Amino acid sequence: MTKKTYGGLYNLGAGRARSWNELVRAIFRALDRSPKIDYVDMPETLRPKYQYHTQADMGWLNRKTMKPFMSLEEGVSDYVQNYLVKEDVYL
Repeated sequence: MTKKTYGGLYNLGAGRARSWNELVRAIFRALDRSPKIDYVDMPETLRPKYQYHTQADMGWLNRKTMKPFMSLEEGVSDYVQNYLVKEDVYL
């Protein structure tokens, strides 16, 4: 019997619900800018279809074999500063 192995990068989440406001604030912080957030009402037609809360059950994952997860703030900062604001994103 052969053991399956999996490789690659996966967006697993950390099993902790976070808000859109926390995400946006992390983006502004990574850009070293003060937050400016404008709110727009959810269109009536989308309200019954929108998923307002998600939180993955990550209990299945054997975290002993993985690097520790980054926090939302660490991950956003890494992505923004090391990829999005670089002149050449391939370097």
